[in-house]
Amino acid sequence: MRIGISLFNNQGIEDVHALVDLAVRAEARGFDSVWVHDHVFNADHVLARIGRRPYYEPLTLLSYVAARTERVRLGTSVLVLPYHNPIRLAKAAATLDVLSRGRLILGVGVGAIEREMEALGVPFKERGAFSDEAIQVMRTLWTEEEPRFDGRYSRFAGMPFSPKPSQRSIPVVIGGVSRAAVRRAARLGDGWQPLGLSPGELGAGMSALREEARAHGRDGASIPVTVAMTLGPGRPGRATLGTTPDEVARNAQAYAELGVNALLVSSVTSDPAQARAALDTVAAALLH
Repeated sequence: MRIGISLFNNQGIEDVHALVDLAVRAEARGFDSVWVHDHVFNADHVLARIGRRPYYEPLTLLSYVAARTERVRLGTSVLVLPYHNPIRLAKAAATLDVLSRGRLILGVGVGAIEREMEALGVPFKERGAFSDEAIQVMRTLWTEEEPRFDGRYSRFAGMPFSPKPSQRSIPVVIGGVSRAAVRRAARLGDGWQPLGLSPGELGAGMSALREEARAHGRDGASIPVTVAMTLGPGRPGRATLGTTPDEVARNAQAYAELGVNALLVSSVTSDPAQARAALDTVAAALLH
């Protein structure tokens, strides 16, 4: 099971260079991947967590990280697709993939904060349809020499698109725990990334993913699963990895035994020193 770590761009850490340094530290400690998160406004649960402190733009941060690292994979957990024009996003993602020599993983989701989404121009009730089409738009632009698309939200033809990604097509991983997210992963995803599920809940979700994939003519076992988990004590409705290296190792083993492909670890802190300590706790528990 591969191990990734959040870069805490969603925690209100004031010094953005501390996040870049964290990525460098993660690569040196042997982590497989580093991950960033996506909101535009500090609204609702984001405002409650970090107030007016900074929430850094994910692809810009990953571009800087790409220049400071060589091996570690660069992931989004997750980009909220209705916040982005999919044509512009395809361009930005392809450029980052080329700059990083093929290291980008594009985790995506449909979003949950209605007023933030409405401010960015996509009706909340259309977020699922918009996201499904956005994935198809990006793949068309990344893979076709003469891209053509005639959809509800995007239409284009007769214009070359470049650069193409270094990877044949950037992996698009579907985030979320709802049945709709599982269905989207089964239909369109290069992977599924749920958040905060206990091993029992995740096992049930993986069974549902395989069932949905079969209905769409896909082999569900070939769809990678990355579970995103937080350090700290558990709470009702949200499982965690625990707080000590022994707890983290024991809980991570339970996910590995399910056949999870990757574990993405985060923590809740606005202190760079605590972020480094969280990284070191995970490294001590899971990287040998």
